[in-house]
Amino acid sequence: MSVNDAHSDFRNEQWIRDQEQGRNPDGGAAGAGVGAGTDAVAGVSATGKRARTVGVVRAARELELRRGEFELAAQLGHIRTIAGPAAGRRQVTRQEIDRLRAAEGFPDALRELVRTVGTAEGAELISVSPGRFTRLARAGCVAPVTFYLNRYRAVVWLYLADELKKFADKEPALLTGRLPRPLRLGSDADEDRRPRNWRGRRIGHLLHQSEDPWERAAVVGSVLDPAHLAELVRDPYERACLNRLRPELAPGHPESEAAQATVRRLLLADHPDEIQWHRGSLDVLLEEARRTRPGEPAPGLAGPPVDGLTDDDDPGDDRTEPVPETASGPPLRRDDRKGLLTRLRIRRERRPKPGFGASAPRR
Repeated sequence: MSVNDAHSDFRNEQWIRDQEQGRNPDGGAAGAGVGAGTDAVAGVSATGKRARTVGVVRAARELELRRGEFELAAQLGHIRTIAGPAAGRRQVTRQEIDRLRAAEGFPDALRELVRTVGTAEGAELISVSPGRFTRLARAGCVAPVTFYLNRYRAVVWLYLADELKKFADKEPALLTGRLPRPLRLGSDADEDRRPRNWRGRRIGHLLHQSEDPWERAAVVGSVLDPAHLAELVRDPYERACLNRLRPELAPGHPESEAAQATVRRLLLADHPDEIQWHRGSLDVLLEEARRTRPGEPAPGLAGPPVDGLTDDDDPGDDRTEPVPETASGPPLRRDDRKGLLTRLRIRRERRPKPGFGASAPRR
């Protein structure tokens, strides 16, 4: 579990404890600021009724799902979530939890909807060889829903078991007999559409989850490399806004630089058709965002854009300039002033030494 996930779990658990103790997690007593006889949206009302919404940790516990299963179920739309009181945090209504718990076959039926399998298990599930399954996946016949990196930093794609069963029922001709010619050429000669299909699916999930026009534009822009993004978004304020709202596409947070480089390659669109499609989508979403908030292109920015770029700057470098390093060792401060120890060291180095062109001190 990453640090961000652990922090989120801690905050959600704290929110649940506040609910159970009758306190409003946003401050004050439960039901504060709410009219008599009404339920608080997030917390326990003064009348003692149950909270109308709960955090994702408690919702996953009541639905008997692991955290990964819950997140996947929410992405796929099996669990409807709403925006919570804190930015970037989702919640689940009590009505939604009751609906899922009352469904037939709970909780096994819900778990089956989000059960994921790898290549070997997926091939066994639809009764084909692992090699045939890989060719079908590379050709885009089945789309992965997520991935992870194994100990060798190789990408392991995961597929929904429920989708594989539906594919086997719909396309039985691809499971036996001679494959079509493009699939017979082998995995090396065929284009691998798994990263592209995963990106499209992930973007669709995020767009469905967000209603803010600038957030939706940031979702599409997150799969374009900085050069394409700067070419489309010439305004540095708008570009800074999109960078600020950029979502987390990949699951987990790799620690090593090599693993991070592998994940970064999966996040960016690399096929001309895919790049053109996202560029067109970003144009449409930006026009909608500008019409919605024309006077506020970059929410939350009070000064110049964080990347400090103008239209004449290098479009491929949206990062802040690094702090320059002085010849004497430590870097300069932001205001170009050196620390006290640095000044003393420079003064000592500049002091003339006996026997090197300077007169020795008198005794």
